Amino acid sequence: MISQLSWKIGGQQGEGVESTDRIFSTALNRLGYYLYGYRHFSSRIKGGHTNNKIRISTKPIRAISDDLDILVAFDQETIDLNAGELRPGGVVVADAKFSPTIPEGVQARLFAVPITAIAEELGTSLMKNMVASGASWGLLGLPMEVFNKAVEEEFGRKGPAVVEKNVEAVRRGAEFILEQAGGPLDEFKLEDADGKIKLFMIGNEALALGSIAGGCRLMSAYPITPASEIMEYLIKKLPKFGGTVVQTEDEIAAVTMAIGANYAGVRTMTASAGPGLSLMMEAIGLAGMTETPLVIVDTQRGGPSTGLPTKQEQSDINALINGTHGEIPKLVVAPSTIEECFYDMIEAFNLSEEYQIPVIVATDLQLSLGKQTSERLDYERIAIKRGKLVAEELPPNEENRLFKRYEFTEDGISPRVLPGAKHGLHHVTGVEHDQEGRPSENAHNREKMMDKRLGKIANLRITDAVKVDAAHANPELLIVSMGSTGGTVEEARSRMAAEGITTNQMMVRQMHPFPSEQLKPHLDAAKQVVVLENNATGQLANLIKLNLGYHDKIRNMLKYDGTPFLPSEIHKACKELI
Repeated sequence: MISQLSWKIGGQQGEGVESTDRIFSTALNRLGYYLYGYRHFSSRIKGGHTNNKIRISTKPIRAISDDLDILVAFDQETIDLNAGELRPGGVVVADAKFSPTIPEGVQARLFAVPITAIAEELGTSLMKNMVASGASWGLLGLPMEVFNKAVEEEFGRKGPAVVEKNVEAVRRGAEFILEQAGGPLDEFKLEDADGKIKLFMIGNEALALGSIAGGCRLMSAYPITPASEIMEYLIKKLPKFGGTVVQTEDEIAAVTMAIGANYAGVRTMTASAGPGLSLMMEAIGLAGMTETPLVIVDTQRGGPSTGLPTKQEQSDINALINGTHGEIPKLVVAPSTIEECFYDMIEAFNLSEEYQIPVIVATDLQLSLGKQTSERLDYERIAIKRGKLVAEELPPNEENRLFKRYEFTEDGISPRVLPGAKHGLHHVTGVEHDQEGRPSENAHNREKMMDKRLGKIANLRITDAVKVDAAHANPELLIVSMGSTGGTVEEARSRMAAEGITTNQMMVRQMHPFPSEQLKPHLDAAKQVVVLENNATGQLANLIKLNLGYHDKIRNMLKYDGTPFLPSEIHKACKELI
């Protein structure tokens, strides 16, 4: 028996690849397995090759597997493009309709199943995804009643007749392949999981859930890959909490609406990707100048311009930190796990109001769209902190002067009131202003206001601004990364440890203000430092060099072909450095 297995399904976009993966992984989750998914898809609604890969394990996993055990193919292109991942002894389950063949040199066993023909016999070729799922499930020898339950959950809203047809498709697919194979394949027999149903979600869902828990009651946004699922989740869930989602005409309208709503006292967010973030830059500057809370999620994807809308990249770091003209206070946070997506959103809303600044939560496509098992969320950790929001009645202003909304204070954070508060009248403008908000070009006032705004975040640190696994006092190598790469690095490190190579790991979770003092001792201790990131210019490495130096120690490990790092790639590159 084996403790883990990798499974992939591929075909043309619109053929049901996504729904097949969803039901297959849901059933595995019901059995208590840990799962980690990767979705490869084209930037169009229909057509073009797409595939979904799921790694199944009896233990926690946070990385894509290097190889592949089972490939389910709806067309020959899927086999040609993905057969190279199959390990010796792997299996291809393919639709007999296209007379499948395995490329020369690939040591895999082929099962040609009449997937489309069976589906058509049952009434519609649309059910071929269920036939393929049944064939896969049958090979693994897993309990069919669990899979049938997942099918019922997927199609139950369409009525019992539809459920019955899909269950029959699953049964027919399993029966056909089991007859061909002579029963379940022993080499793919998984060890029993713990039977505990776990959270299983994509990062975007965790971000959206975290925003609700953090008190968000309005989202203004424009759809864009890979951020749209945040909006789609909140459309369904926010009304249950008295909130709503507004789809605006573009990203400029989305961010300015969010600024206005936050000014009015409603915790509001927007979410986008690189192209949308570019359009938001002037408005982000407005939020910084007016010291209005604002939370933005940036789901990084391949750029520049339209770039690779559906592919992995981490190339927005420079824009996130320096994109706005002029200088404003802001916080840039980069979660690296599903759990961090949830908790970081709550903290983002709190810090945005406490410091009266824009907070940008930066994920990447793999973290945003990769579906994976999550630990149970601790709702006892949720706390709403609104900072210096004046709730009690204000005293009358002396000499009928305006409220000092931008008052100079010891910590640089001024009192904030909501529109309509008695005696809270003040001026708001995007130009430089005095303590009451009136436009001012006074040189002394300008310096004091700039110092006030920028100074208030100098020592701002989020929870676990830097996460470090310092297993060794003086490691041969310190591997630094961000975002979804953390689990992949962990797996590569375990392979190096087995070879006697000492490594430490550092995840940078706060990009700005940069937590230099937390990085420095670990950079000092390591003999060499490799900074791993999905971009072409080494933006994270350059950020470290800018703030701390260490030019002689730091080496880049870059990947910018649109795909995430694999454990084997990191393992190989690190060994070459030592």
